[in-house]
Amino acid sequence: MTFRDDALAGQHILISGGCGAIGLTVVKTLTDHGASLSVNDVLDPAEAKQRLDSSGIRPDRVTYIQADLTHKPEVLAYLQAARERFGPIHTALCHAGMVIATPLVDYDEAVYDRLMEVNLKAAFLMAQATARGMLADGIKGHLIFTTSWVAETPWPSIGPYSASKAAMNQLMRTFARELAGTGIRANAMAPGIVNAGMAKRQWETEPDYRARAQKAIPLGFMQPPESVADAFLFLCSPAASYMTGSVLTVDGGCSLYPMD
Repeated sequence: MTFRDDALAGQHILISGGCGAIGLTVVKTLTDHGASLSVNDVLDPAEAKQRLDSSGIRPDRVTYIQADLTHKPEVLAYLQAARERFGPIHTALCHAGMVIATPLVDYDEAVYDRLMEVNLKAAFLMAQATARGMLADGIKGHLIFTTSWVAETPWPSIGPYSASKAAMNQLMRTFARELAGTGIRANAMAPGIVNAGMAKRQWETEPDYRARAQKAIPLGFMQPPESVADAFLFLCSPAASYMTGSVLTVDGGCSLYPMD
């Protein structure tokens, strides 16, 4: 995407799940355009640093803060450490998530509970704490949630994941509705079948999955992680300043029609 290299200059952005395959691409894109990123994940700091360094991310524009955001005290510690490094927060990317592929009739209760904690509770706690900080600082900030095209179109074996993303869309819209009068906005970005992580592994190793996925993508190829990062770049930029309560769907057409 063509934006000035300083399009995000002066912005302090939080991102949860920032050391995953997609997260690193997002961090690289946003820092390349001038933003300072406080990156969260559950990884050991040494491993996180190795991933950030190997992705070519400028060390002066990023800080890593380890925390499990399903616990409120760790959320607050994350935000405090971020503020101490880069100052008041302008944008929060509630990006962390997990997906476990198992048919619903076989889905384990403990796995379901953990998935909902990571995908939904952590996003709620992070957005809530960040919004409170923005209100205290008088900042007209932006809450951005990573949702998915499967929030609207069921995909076999990931029912709880789809449900968590559908709930996230409504959580985002309620944040947008309640905070609009303060100037704080909330939006979501919905990718498709991204060529990273579990989807990439399944595409490369499971012929049945690949056949189903190919059928589900009208554009015919898996989504490059860079297209996800470009969508976040747009949402973080002034170009999206009149958006709130919206889901920006960038999925190669997956949500155009049911795959069957």
